[in-house]
Amino acid sequence: MHVLVTGGAGFIGSHVVDALLAAGHTAVVVDNLDPAAHRSRPEYLHDRVEHRFVDVGDRETWVELLPRVDAVCHQAGKVGLGVDFADITAYVASNDTGTAVALWAMHHVGFRGRLVLASSMVVYGEGRYQCSVHGDVRPGPRTEVDLEQGRYEPPCPQCRRDLAPVPVGEDAPLDPRNVYAATKLHQEHLCASWAREHDTTVVALRYHNVYGPRMPRDTPYAGVASIFRSAIAGGRAPEVFEDGGQTRDFVHVRDVARANLAALTVDLPPGFHAYNVASGTPRSVGDLARALADAAGPQAPRPEIVGGYRLGDVRHVFASPEKARVELGFSADVGFDDGMRELARANLR
Repeated sequence: MHVLVTGGAGFIGSHVVDALLAAGHTAVVVDNLDPAAHRSRPEYLHDRVEHRFVDVGDRETWVELLPRVDAVCHQAGKVGLGVDFADITAYVASNDTGTAVALWAMHHVGFRGRLVLASSMVVYGEGRYQCSVHGDVRPGPRTEVDLEQGRYEPPCPQCRRDLAPVPVGEDAPLDPRNVYAATKLHQEHLCASWAREHDTTVVALRYHNVYGPRMPRDTPYAGVASIFRSAIAGGRAPEVFEDGGQTRDFVHVRDVARANLAALTVDLPPGFHAYNVASGTPRSVGDLARALADAAGPQAPRPEIVGGYRLGDVRHVFASPEKARVELGFSADVGFDDGMRELARANLR
């Protein structure tokens, strides 16, 4: 199988390319080497892979390459919460418009191969919660007043009681709560429209918090694991927002690459399919910071709980990985402690 991998020079995309080659497939990469993610051309790129260093919105490149490939693995995009709302046009241009150009080109050339989309758990907004009185509930966005006063846990929207977070499944209501999340959900909707109108197979992989080698260094677009790792490497204490009790699912990038390989190759009927890509073992953000500091050794600075918050962030979201296990045959292999030890020593970009 010959696969077009967008964002294939990046953190996740490059590991997808590694997995494809190891399984005997071939790839062509489209990547614009965005300075927000790349300081220079990465040294890990494969010589036997064709690379096109152009923007994913370049129509001519799509029209040229699509007739030569069997499938598309769409990893390119702008990630994270960014700097502030002024980033909205960059997120829409990269994520929404880039995907729209890809789908336009697929329609234009009559492409009918499989499309795998890098989606995200952010499409859920807050995760799934249960109230002891009202059962499953959907708390609204946390208010700035509550966050300023250190009230981080979302209460039951009906009785204001405390809630218990539980794993979220793919059938949960979708409720994006920041610009990045809105663009990821729009990507899913665009790709679902493509699948319906062309009787093709689209697989959206809803990544949870991905970490591992080749992560970008500390930037406003980096994940929390990269931010903490960069601080420790620089001799600074990782600063943990809120009280450190925010819950996430941290999944290793090699596991994410394996999930992409499964999504490209497992027999699935035409239509739109969405899967959580997660370890199945939730951890708090405070746990992450402490694990990275422990893995870095006794001289590493210890994490500091600093309060504060990022407006638009959510408190708890972690996944049920059961659907991916049953339908894709995918389960995460890399344990949290092993992954943290590797990340503490890995080179970041």
